Amino acid sequence: MKFNQSAEDYLETILVLSKKLPVVRSVDIATEMSFSKPSVSHAMKNLRNQNHITVTDAGFIYLTESGRKIAESVYERHLFFKNALIKLGVTEKVAEDDACNIEHVISAETFEAIKKYVTERENKK
Repeated sequence: MKFNQSAEDYLETILVLSKKLPVVRSVDIATEMSFSKPSVSHAMKNLRNQNHITVTDAGFIYLTESGRKIAESVYERHLFFKNALIKLGVTEKVAEDDACNIEHVISAETFEAIKKYVTERENKK
């Protein structure tokens, strides 16, 4: 199932922050994404209603199984394309920005085909 770029970005950010912080809160997401707290609050409400996150009474945000699956998929694409672009000689900043765009528009089928091709080529070296 395909979600909009904004929802994917929020889920990916929650995943990345959860690897760095003991707990993730809306303020952490707002800071990381440079968004306003009300914008993040609205997005968290939508993600909660879609059962992609849970929010504790203390305001701690956790990915549900479905939210984690989406976030990990987006993050995998992001890292793959960022690293591939850097290997091609693209600067880290441009690779980061381009990977953020590519990760949302590429189909799962095409991504898997590219990943397989690259992996096979690297294994032949």
